[in-house]
Amino acid sequence: MKIIKLTELGFRKKAIIRSFGETELYVKLLEMGCIPDEEISVELTAPFGDPIAIQVAGYQLSIRKQEAENIMVEPIQTD
Repeated sequence: MKIIKLTELGFRKKAIIRSFGETELYVKLLEMGCIPDEEISVELTAPFGDPIAIQVAGYQLSIRKQEAENIMVEPIQTD
């Protein structure tokens, strides 16, 4: 399966977190529930595209687009 940035994931599509790009954000993202193998989806986007609301670990979280660029995900196929 293909690994993409979270910002490339379609609206309300589900994916699995696989890794993180920038290591400076790694701990912050882990503390917010963005852990590898966790299911994630993009739920809402602000009018100018930043920030975005994601669904992860059973709750909705708002993150900056720059942070989302560093979350690498594997889309879940829903056929």
